[in-house]
Amino acid sequence: MPSAPIVVKNDPTLLFTNAGMNQFKDYFLGNKQPEHKRIADTQKCLRVSGKHNDLEEVGVDTYHHTMFEMLGNWSFGDYFKKEAIAWSWELLTEVYKLDKDRLYVTIFEGDAKEGLAKDEEAFNEWKKYVPEERILLGNKKDNFWEMGDTGPCGPSSEIHYDSRSDEERKQVNGTTLVNADNPQVIEIWNNVFIQFNRLKDGSLEPLPAKNVDTGMGFERLVRVIQGKQSNYDTDVFTGTIAAIEKITGKQYDRSDSKQAIAFRVLADHVRAIAFTIADGQLPSNTGAGYVIRRILRRAVRYYYSYLDYKQPLLFQLIPVIGKQFEQVFTELQQQMDFVSKVVKEEEDAFLRTLEKGLKRIGDIVNTLTPKSEQTIAGKDAFELFDTYGFPIDLTRLIAAENNLMIDEAGFEKELQQQKNRSRAATALDTEDWVVLDDNNAVEFVGYDSLETKAHVLKYRKVKAKGKEAYQIVLDKTPFYAESGGQVGDKGILQLNGETIHIIDTKKENDLIIHVAETIPDDLNGEVIAIVPKERRQKIALHHSATHLLHAALRKVLSTHVAQKGSLVNEEYLRFDFSHFAKVTDEEIAQVEALVNEKIRANIPVVIKYMSKEEAMQSGAMALFGEKYGDVVRVVTIDPNYSVELCGGTHVGATGELGFFKITHETAVAAGVRRIEAVTGKAAEDFVDEQLAELNTAKAALKNPKQLGKSIESLLSEQSELKKKLESLEAKLLNSLEGELAQQATTINNIAFVGVTVDVSSADALKKLANDLVKKINGAVVLCASIGGKASVAVALAERLISKELDANKVIKEQVVPLIKGGGGGQKTLATAGGQDSSNFQQVIDKVKGFL
Repeated sequence: MPSAPIVVKNDPTLLFTNAGMNQFKDYFLGNKQPEHKRIADTQKCLRVSGKHNDLEEVGVDTYHHTMFEMLGNWSFGDYFKKEAIAWSWELLTEVYKLDKDRLYVTIFEGDAKEGLAKDEEAFNEWKKYVPEERILLGNKKDNFWEMGDTGPCGPSSEIHYDSRSDEERKQVNGTTLVNADNPQVIEIWNNVFIQFNRLKDGSLEPLPAKNVDTGMGFERLVRVIQGKQSNYDTDVFTGTIAAIEKITGKQYDRSDSKQAIAFRVLADHVRAIAFTIADGQLPSNTGAGYVIRRILRRAVRYYYSYLDYKQPLLFQLIPVIGKQFEQVFTELQQQMDFVSKVVKEEEDAFLRTLEKGLKRIGDIVNTLTPKSEQTIAGKDAFELFDTYGFPIDLTRLIAAENNLMIDEAGFEKELQQQKNRSRAATALDTEDWVVLDDNNAVEFVGYDSLETKAHVLKYRKVKAKGKEAYQIVLDKTPFYAESGGQVGDKGILQLNGETIHIIDTKKENDLIIHVAETIPDDLNGEVIAIVPKERRQKIALHHSATHLLHAALRKVLSTHVAQKGSLVNEEYLRFDFSHFAKVTDEEIAQVEALVNEKIRANIPVVIKYMSKEEAMQSGAMALFGEKYGDVVRVVTIDPNYSVELCGGTHVGATGELGFFKITHETAVAAGVRRIEAVTGKAAEDFVDEQLAELNTAKAALKNPKQLGKSIESLLSEQSELKKKLESLEAKLLNSLEGELAQQATTINNIAFVGVTVDVSSADALKKLANDLVKKINGAVVLCASIGGKASVAVALAERLISKELDANKVIKEQVVPLIKGGGGGQKTLATAGGQDSSNFQQVIDKVKGFL
């Protein structure tokens, strides 16, 4: 089977595919029956957060990675321990010719607290191939595999390889080094015997069938076969490392130096960054997007600090990775320009932030001059992390260079508070399913019917953001679950005289989840599931319009356009796509004209099911980052115009859309544009609103025959008046400056002006203060009430600046509280704005007091 995308969809427990078994989760849970009982694959995986977190080890050691390939063979209720053990031994020793004497195996020793016995079956099978002294007992931590806090799990049997020299092996018995973090005695394969499901209360229940999940790390396997001491010395990574050497002019010496670690970090991280972006996950500040940004910034920090390379580097490696994997994971090579541009813009942005952050930490270090202050405060370290994107280890490095320490506890406290806020906003607490019917087959009938009879299979209570709701699974449903950008259906369930209002429909793996705020006590009996026709029809209009838009963009802008995200609801559609420039007004007009031409043609929307291979041969477009089965649903709107793989709901013919109108176009990320549009009645309403605004504007201008020329004339007249006003104001300010300079008083040999003035803008106030301080070479504080709001400017001559006195400090600490606002600036000139103009005299007295 092909690899599933590295970015996970329809599974609230995961951000990324972190193990080969993720895409088969429904098979293990019994929610879905596999088409084949035996499967083999290579799966792109990412481990950087949560239970499986390898990020801090990456590059420091020689065998951990962020992204890695997991080779796997799978049995769903077919072969079990006997065959899995025999075949893994045969493959390693007979096919790959690994030295049998260098292999060690582990089995689960049992766990009394869990009521689990030693895995005698695995032990007896291994005895057929391996001496008993090389069959080691492992505890629950090492030999009981769990995907997360809940879900499929079971005992495992690992295979480890000892790559030390013969001399080293004689000195130290390899059995003592298994699972001891020795870089030369490493796990290469894990046979997981998935027998249980972990419930929320921690208990284990047997799964419907016994399954086998075997995972072998491709990078580690290659290292062993090629006889290397490090994964990074294999041809999986040497091409990338050679490219880094050429770019930076530095040499990789395979040592434990910071420079060598930087080579390994870059060679690893660029793979994770490239493939997650290619699979549709753009860097961002939340969720999966933040994980990618964090990996990218860690890489930037390493080449900036340890390879002395101060410009974008990672994007230069994308073609190297794309070429290496073009026969295995083709999606990167197909999106080379797009991925490279996204990575480069991310690097550019962080390098700018990095420079600002270095300046900020320099300011922090300079304030810690007394010997009593040798520690950077936790809140300052967190500011560097949160505002400037500084990893804490970069702050540690700079602190050490200045013989300073960091208040680690204070930093962790600030970080934990942020995490707690984030968790509180996003956490979903789910109880165990209450099962009414063991039949897990769920039938979706919503393409053909909006009402059906059904029965509740199971339900559970969930809590998010302090609110309780219920999730219901039916054996048959017309409710479309949110997926492919299309929102989930809303509607009602009628049961035993009660009406359950469904507020949303979600998909969890392959389960269709109906979300309700309340449910009756008894969910047994026949259910009538009803989806309102009007809302579904509006959604279908916008989904079919999305297909027409996608095709039009590819014709008008070129075939480099690829979908990068979408939202389809009853009100409008939103479409994100790869493109490297703003879509011009002329191009938007062409796109609209083409879509409306297809609408007027009333083209039938033809939907067929066929094999994925047949669909791709027919020219159907598949979306990067989506997982497709062997049989796919193909939506065709004219075979020469739009053919896409799609599971959404659509109209019968394009004429039903009536009219299409683009309402907005903007950038959302590097190399990604966004179009929002409406169709049907929503498009009609939008045009009516625009015409109403236009008529209002015409009426205000007394209904000129040529509105455009009238507006141009008005703007030209306004521009001339503005110039005259600015000229007049400049003369008045110059005159006022002279008057105020004459009014200057002397305090401790310092010329001082503190008054309330009448000016038209905050900019004028700032300019007046700046010019005045230059004239008197002292201190100035000017206040003004502008548009009913308070404005203050403080200016100080350079000679007055000290640790105790600077304009920015005065504004933030003294002025802002008095005027109830905010502000800041430079040491010699700073401004503030606020709501309270009644305390201007106190503001002036505060500044005067510093003199």
